[in-house]
Amino acid sequence: MPRIQPLSPQLINQIAAGEVIERPSSVVKELVENSLDAGASRLEVDVEQGGLRLIRVSDNGGGIHPEDLPLALTAHATSKIRSAEELFSVASLGFRGEALASMASVARLELQSRQMDSERGWEVTSDGRELSGVSPVAHPQGTTVRVSDLFFNVPARRKFLKSERTEFGHIEEALRRIALARFDAGFVLRHNRRAVFELPPATARTEQEGRLARLLGESFVEHVFHLDETRGGFRLWGWVAQPAFSRAQSDYQYFFVNGRAVRDRLIAHAVRRAFGDVLHHARFPAFVLYLELDPSGVDVNVHPAKSEVRFRESGSVHDFIASTLHRALAVSRPLPVAGALDALGLAAAESPSVSCPDSRRAAPVPSSMAPSPRYAPRPLDLAEQGGAYARFVGEAASPSFSPSLPSPPDLAEVPPLGFALAQLHGIYILAQNADGLVLVDMHAAAERVTYERLKQSFEREAVVRQPLLVPLTLGVSPAEADQAEAALPMFAALGFVLDRAGPDRLRVREVPALLGNADVEPLVRDVLGELRSLGSVDGLRRALDTVLSRMACHGSVRANRLLSVPEMNALLRDMERTERSGQCNHGRPTWTRLSLRDLDRLFMRGQ
Repeated sequence: MPRIQPLSPQLINQIAAGEVIERPSSVVKELVENSLDAGASRLEVDVEQGGLRLIRVSDNGGGIHPEDLPLALTAHATSKIRSAEELFSVASLGFRGEALASMASVARLELQSRQMDSERGWEVTSDGRELSGVSPVAHPQGTTVRVSDLFFNVPARRKFLKSERTEFGHIEEALRRIALARFDAGFVLRHNRRAVFELPPATARTEQEGRLARLLGESFVEHVFHLDETRGGFRLWGWVAQPAFSRAQSDYQYFFVNGRAVRDRLIAHAVRRAFGDVLHHARFPAFVLYLELDPSGVDVNVHPAKSEVRFRESGSVHDFIASTLHRALAVSRPLPVAGALDALGLAAAESPSVSCPDSRRAAPVPSSMAPSPRYAPRPLDLAEQGGAYARFVGEAASPSFSPSLPSPPDLAEVPPLGFALAQLHGIYILAQNADGLVLVDMHAAAERVTYERLKQSFEREAVVRQPLLVPLTLGVSPAEADQAEAALPMFAALGFVLDRAGPDRLRVREVPALLGNADVEPLVRDVLGELRSLGSVDGLRRALDTVLSRMACHGSVRANRLLSVPEMNALLRDMERTERSGQCNHGRPTWTRLSLRDLDRLFMRGQ
């Protein structure tokens, strides 16, 4: 082995560049973050040939003192921290003091800056090896960094870069993340002297949503709701898209911690948990969220690119994010406010095509739940409901109604989902509300209603049981019988009373009253299957929602079951009272609507 010897400063910087400067987008990210830390309110980013030929970032920040310009290009030199204590409460975006030195070692770099009280600007340059002296230059207040011929002296790194289009795509995404993090600053991005976007500062929420629309598309903004909650020293705010706007990949997930864009497993798990029973497992939620907490509660110095963080109270952060989003998603139901359907993003939304198990077997429709504070319509008996229904849709709805022409509907009497007109192919309910036509997947809707009722009963430890007239004996494998016997307390909590009737026999004596008319044998076998796949009773507890979802699927109205008009209307009223009724437990949408304007456009009325 060769003798140990110190590396040259040039080689040290090039090694550091391999950690910090992965590609042109890394240069843009580091330079823009430095500009923001300097107090810039306007930044211009010019890129040529995907950043391989030129990257120039100009800002109107506080500038750099002339004597500090050479230090700015020196490794481990920074103005952002002074002691080890400050290292654990970093409030700035960049602080490692390596980025500019790394750039200067693998590219040609020009640094020009002028402070507010200075009469002129000053400049220092690097040719990839040596620094020049500080010289005067004409420059407005602020700083400009010009990085050209990236990796010209490290050809092994340059050959791993992708095409110009791909590299610029990474630059655009990096600047998009920063622009979403800092609404207080304006951004301009140009590629090959062509303007890509220009974003003025956005302080009001309408202006911020305009920036979201510019960067993520109008359809994203049309399907989001805003949230803002502070609790226990944490604040979570931002925009979350309704589950109907889910994506096939995680490309619309932007999460910021104290203004820093991060990708963190703990955060991802908390978000996934919140969306667990309203989103199909193959889809990804879309959001732009901001978490604010004391800087001392988060360590941002765990990754060279500062894209990962570590929380001091990780459990509290996880629970806060998950519970806040869970409550926010609970309002996903029909609301009696004009235009509420569009505000929730459920009107005419494109939704993924996903399957729902057991969707074509017969079972009873759930009865009405207690009204929620959000929407508590006045209870109607069947005669009264039929009268309101007749006044709203007229004689065509039912031959039992008066043949006289209907009077103009009283919109105060029309619930958000309206009144049922008919069933379509035994699968869908057609209803008329004050705004147009509502279509409901009756199995998906009933499944959500039953699921929420099961969850509420379980949380209150008040699952009502119904004894079977004749106990049901099931033939199972000895392993399944052993697992069921070990999980008897959990089965009891779910509303099942069963015992072991032999080495390979189970006897079911009682079932949850909510599912009293369901087919008991496949229901119990499915719960056993969930237990077997999870592997332990502890696993069953952790995945309780999965088991309750399976139970709800058995206890809900199935396709091809003919419902009477009162039954259909009862289901519609249940949906209006039920949280998260916009999606079933598997993430499928439960309803959509066609407004009169949509129908007129479909039939070219008025054209």
